Amino acid sequence: MKDVSLSHIHQSLGAKMVPFAGYNMPVQYEGVNIEHDTVRKGVGVFDVSHMGEFLIEGPNALDLIQSVCSNDASILNVGKAQYSCLPNASGGIVDDLIIYRIKEETYLLVVNASNIEKDWNWITSKNYMKAEMKNLSDDYSLLAVQGPKAVEAMQSLTSIDLSSIQFYNFEVSDFAGIDHVIISATGYTGSGGFEIYCKNSEVEHIWHQVFSAGKSFGIKPIGLAARDTLRLEMGYCLYGNDIDDTTSPIEAGLGWITKFTKPFTNHEALQKQKEYGVYRKLVAFELNERGIPRHGYPIVDGNGNAIGNVTSGTMSPSLGKGIGMGYVSVESSKIGSEIFIQIRKKTIPATVVKLPFYKG
Repeated sequence: MKDVSLSHIHQSLGAKMVPFAGYNMPVQYEGVNIEHDTVRKGVGVFDVSHMGEFLIEGPNALDLIQSVCSNDASILNVGKAQYSCLPNASGGIVDDLIIYRIKEETYLLVVNASNIEKDWNWITSKNYMKAEMKNLSDDYSLLAVQGPKAVEAMQSLTSIDLSSIQFYNFEVSDFAGIDHVIISATGYTGSGGFEIYCKNSEVEHIWHQVFSAGKSFGIKPIGLAARDTLRLEMGYCLYGNDIDDTTSPIEAGLGWITKFTKPFTNHEALQKQKEYGVYRKLVAFELNERGIPRHGYPIVDGNGNAIGNVTSGTMSPSLGKGIGMGYVSVESSKIGSEIFIQIRKKTIPATVVKLPFYKG
């Protein structure tokens, strides 16, 4: 079990630490609902240093990225980021990721912690064009400063105007007295804020500076449990739950990051899915009665016939009701359709809804 650089700080703050993707990570401090509410209304800080970072460089960097990623990275200017996925050869997804164009021929790929080795091996196996690759995952830390007060709370730490950084744009600038920090207007909460990439040797200093600057704004440390409820309220996919090696991006509603303007792994089969349709779709649903849908719970129709399974589910702290996502047959996937979630011995009615659950 690996520790992140700030593990000792999380433990000193009383965090409940749990194994996650091979790392010892803080799952909660005060409690999920309190932490969730802090991010929705104020500002909170997640340590997500377990994420993986790959540097792809050189004249063939873009060619490699284009060949392994579903989205079209050729549209990225320096300072822009893009959500994408790595399709596999059999119709599923190796991982989802964010691509940053750092310089003209330098890209940073940020991947899920549980897939670092798998992704590295996959991309390496496709690197016929001999692009330069470096795995920086063990050298870099990542803090997500999230919430509507993030811009105001963090402005004193940098010379750049944080309010000018648009969503999915970033700056490489000074932050908390340290040069060459990536300040990215990205995150997985739906409440705004930034992700701060720095070296492991710098993260403890930055952590303390972030909390000092945010003190008057009520800043708090936030665990991974609240990160999960926040992302689910937005309908953001979680790898291993909502997408995996057996789910196609078209089934998962990720057609918007699947661009057929260039060839990539398995693009012919995915293009056929887009043209002719799929047999199942990932849908969002709200329970019509009291209950909490959990990963793996069966989804059935009005006659009790199995039509799918819950991939993610929780009691929404913002909405006060059970929400979830799951794959169902296309016939049951239309907005407004009634489906049923089997929760132990009960069958709870639910309605298919349009994302996001949380409208802000």
